[in-house]
This record gives sequence, C-alpha cells and structure tokens, in this order.
Amino acid sequence: MFRHHALVATILVAATSVPAMASERLQVSVDHARILKIDRPAASVIIGNPSIVDITVHDSHTLVLTGRSYGITNIVVLDSDGGSIIDEEVAVRSFEKGTVRIYRQAERTTLACLPNCEPMVTIGDTQAAFSAAAEQFNTRQTISAGGSQ
Repeated sequence: MFRHHALVATILVAATSVPAMASERLQVSVDHARILKIDRPAASVIIGNPSIVDITVHDSHTLVLTGRSYGITNIVVLDSDGGSIIDEEVAVRSFEKGTVRIYRQAERTTLACLPNCEPMVTIGDTQAAFSAAAEQFNTRQTISAGGSQ
C-alpha cells in the first residue's frame, strides 16, 4: 500500500513540475515561425539540433525561429564580444488547430480541415498515410512549377 501511495505522489509531483519547466522554454510549433527580438546585434547563432529548429537572422535585432520537427533543443546567440544574448531551450510541438487525427488502433492519419478535410504530411502518422500525402504534395509541386508527372 505504501508503494502505491509513493508512486502516486511521485507521478503527481512530476506532473505538476512539467508545465513549469515547459513555460521556461521558448516554444514554437512545427512548420511555424516565431519572431525573437534581441537587444544587441547577433554575431553568432548556434543551434543545438538544426533538425528540430532553424533560425534566420532577419536583421541585426530580429531573429526568426522556425520549428522543423518535434523535440527539444537549445539555441545560443552571441554578440561580437562573445557575450550571451540568448541561451535558451526551445521546445517544438505539434500544431493541431484545424486538424483532425484519425486513429485506427495504433495507426494515425492526420487531415487538415479548413473547412474541407485533406490529407497532410505529419510526423507520427503511419508510413502509408505519410508517404501518400508526401507523394501527392510533391507531384502537385512539380506540376505547379511547370514540370510533368
């Protein structure tokens, strides 16, 4: 009985500390951008894992953070003297507004529904759904660019 209460207490403590930790991180959604204003010009931008997040220097005081894939990484922005302007964790999360996820047991397919539902390429979907949507997207891009199928 004591073990059960200790386990429940541990889970509750962990669950209540997660939101506090998450709010301390910069957050951006996959395939979305976020503007970061900095007080001094950036000389160097270092990304812990560029497959999770990307940074574009828009001007000397404006950075654009773009979520590439789910995960947590960090960014470091240094000034010309090597001083730290930003040294933060970044959490990239899914964007679910306007989407519907269909689950068939453990398999998932995601649709963008604005207002009609269409398949979309989403990390975490089944290989078949992901590949079919990606192939259709690539074919459409090729046709739009003036190429042939």
